This record gives sequence, C-alpha cells and structure tokens, in this order.
Amino acid sequence: MTPEDFSQLVAPLRGELHAHCYRMLGSVHDADDVVQETLVRAWKAIERFEDRGSGVRPWLYRIATNRCLTVLGGRGVSEFVEPYPGPEELGAESLGAESLGPGALGAEAPGPEALVVGREHLELAFVTAIQGLPGLQRAVLLLREAQGFSAAEVAELLSTSVPAVNSALQRARRSVPLPVAADPVDPGVWELARRYAAAWESGDVDAIVALFADDARYSMPPEPAVFSGVDAIRGFLVEGPLEYRWRFRATVANGQPAFGTYLWEDGWRPGGLDVLTMRGGQVTEVVSFLTADFEIFGLPAGL
Repeated sequence: MTPEDFSQLVAPLRGELHAHCYRMLGSVHDADDVVQETLVRAWKAIERFEDRGSGVRPWLYRIATNRCLTVLGGRGVSEFVEPYPGPEELGAESLGAESLGPGALGAEAPGPEALVVGREHLELAFVTAIQGLPGLQRAVLLLREAQGFSAAEVAELLSTSVPAVNSALQRARRSVPLPVAADPVDPGVWELARRYAAAWESGDVDAIVALFADDARYSMPPEPAVFSGVDAIRGFLVEGPLEYRWRFRATVANGQPAFGTYLWEDGWRPGGLDVLTMRGGQVTEVVSFLTADFEIFGLPAGL
C-alpha cells in the first residue's frame, strides 16, 4: 500500500477519531497528538492488518483508545492562575475539571448526520462529567454510546471480556447523565446568544444577569472557581470582567453556541472563549476558557 492509498483509506475517519480522543482526554491538543500517533502506528503496521469485514475503523479505534488510556495514566497535577477575584472573596465553588479544553469539529469533520451525533456527545457538561470516570469506564461509555460499537466489539478493542464491558458501562451510566444539547442551528438559541453578547458589549450587568437562570453557573478554566446562582455571578462580573470593555465574535464549540471574547487593553486582545449552555430560553451555564486557541474556532487573534 502506498502512502497515498493509506491517506485515502483513513481520511474519512480522522474527524470522528479526533472527536473520540477529545472526549477521552478533554483537550484538543492532546487529541491532535494522539490521532497523529495513531495514524503513524497504523501506517507502520498496515501490512499486518487483517480486515475481518469491518474495515480499518475498529482497528484505528483500538490504537487510539489504548493510547488515550496511556496518556490518562501519565497525567500530572495542573497549576492555575487567578487574574480576577478568587473564590474565597466571592463565594465560588471548586469546579474540579480545570484542565478541560473546548472542542471544535475541524475541517475534516464528518458529514451532516454524523455531526448531529457528534453534537450530542460533545456538550461540555457531558465531556466534563466523563473526565471524572476511571479510564476504562470512560472508554467503554464512549465506544458504546458515542461510537456505536457492540459490547463484543468493545471487549475485543480493549482486550477484556463482555461481562467486564457491560459492568463498566453500567457503572459509567450511573455516574454520567446522557447529554441533551441545544441545537446551535435553532434561531431562537442564537437570538438568546446575540442578546447575551450585546449585553456584554454594552457593559450592562443587569441585562447580562437577566438572561441567566436562577441556578446558572459561570466558570473560567483553567481557574478552579465556579460561581453558582445569579447573585454570585453578578458579584463576580462587577468585581472583575466588567471593569473592561468587550467585543464578542460568534462561533460554535462542543456543538454549542460560543463567542470569542476580546477585551480592550491598548487594542482588542483575546479574553477567552465563552461556551453557552441554554435551556428553556435561559442561559444555564457559561464556561469561559481563558487560554483557548482561537484559531481552531475560526476566530482572529485580535480585532
């Protein structure tokens, strides 16, 4: 097989492999590295590959998933910075998933039908929740629920037994709620998002807070703090970000409406990527990723 033949063989699977690795690791850049390593390993071993009728997809998932498990086993402890008032001052809770990064379906994303499935399992609440699962449970849940492999196929991919797969899946389902993402194509969703951005650009804290549900949450990875409830969110905004002027640019992250935010400091510079969760015509959560890579979301480095 030539390199060109191999590239054509794996090209349709790169997008879904990347989404799988992102869900496993919670980091776009770690997912990039694992997908690249997966394809290099597959190329080196392609002559030994045995097609059992299902093509290369299960084989690539086997390589990628096991590499993700290795990465998870070697991770250290994250360190954080606090440019705004800390949780002790404003009554914030600990988020507990500070190393999570936002995800984007890139240029090699799958087609429309697969994109819908991808959105269901890319929502931040789901990706955050599964980061608390042990590696095996995380892998089994994603391979079964998001990728549609059977229990027998997952057992073979992970070199374990069907009873072990079913047991891990049951434990994972008890810990992680199945995702129900808002459709970012819905014009009502984007109208709410537009009002949110307009309120920020005008510096109107009352207009911002009015869009939040009473039990809404606001967090800023990699900081560990999360502000729960409109009073805590209002206090944080007044004491911190609303001391600056802001401009917002729309995008989509994790299958949800999102904004690249820019604050004025002798020019408009990136302030973070705000990913919005909305339910029932209200904003229920905002996760503002302070160190997001704007380029992968089609956003400029400055305005």
